[in-house]
Amino acid sequence: MIAKRRLRSDAAAALLFLAPSGIGFALFYLIPFAMAVYDSFINGAASNRFVGLENYRELLISGSFRKAASNTFYFTMISVPPMVGLSLGLALLMNRDLFARNGLRTAYVLPLVVPVASVVFVWQMLLDWNGSLNAWLGHLGIARVDWMKTDTARYAIAAVSLWKNIGYNMIIFLAGLQQIPKDYYETARMEGAGRFRQFRSITLVYVTPTMFLVVIMSIINSFKVFREAYLIAGDYPHDSIYMLQHYMNNMFMSMDIQKLTAAAALMAGCMLLLTLGLFALERRFRQFID
Repeated sequence: MIAKRRLRSDAAAALLFLAPSGIGFALFYLIPFAMAVYDSFINGAASNRFVGLENYRELLISGSFRKAASNTFYFTMISVPPMVGLSLGLALLMNRDLFARNGLRTAYVLPLVVPVASVVFVWQMLLDWNGSLNAWLGHLGIARVDWMKTDTARYAIAAVSLWKNIGYNMIIFLAGLQQIPKDYYETARMEGAGRFRQFRSITLVYVTPTMFLVVIMSIINSFKVFREAYLIAGDYPHDSIYMLQHYMNNMFMSMDIQKLTAAAALMAGCMLLLTLGLFALERRFRQFID
């Protein structure tokens, strides 16, 4: 009885501490999202008439929405794998006893604290037609590239996203690597296992949960890549970097709230399905390695 009372008091204390965050999350995220989903099923705020999936049907036959969705998914495909791979590689490097290791860690995290407008200004100077990158190419005898007016724009934005987020993912991987007991590596070395075998059989196995977390966060961030592209290229950028959030921003500017909320609900649904799929894949992988 005493143990049950203690558990109840601990649960009550935990709920009391979580209540402010829960109330704030409900007020600023859950309730507005529920209202947006409701708005996606009506034909307008004035008449408030339920139209079912009509807004979603109009959205799916819209060429601009399909372009934005395909560009967003393509951007996810080209940005997430190198993001995860390079973050893990840097974390493995920073996990060693290197010269100026603390300084390097700080350097990789600095892009997170620099204002986005300042970051974009630097990248504009690099990627402009008369920018630094084209000047370097000219010295090498290579023709200039209009980076933000051709299909190379998506790779430029991917590079900006990689540069900005790789440090944060590296810190997460580094935390996961430091949780692996050193005894495992010492035992593996005593048994004659090389570095590749240690990485495959120890590091990769124990860092898998962290890797799935980084993949999920990277996918979510790839869906939200808007500020950089918007500040560099404006409201209507090159077709290759016209993303879902560009489409929703344009719907907001034209006050087409129904299409805006329907697009937001579809994007949230896709992110939810991807997240659930990755969690299911992680559970199967854990069962496989156990």
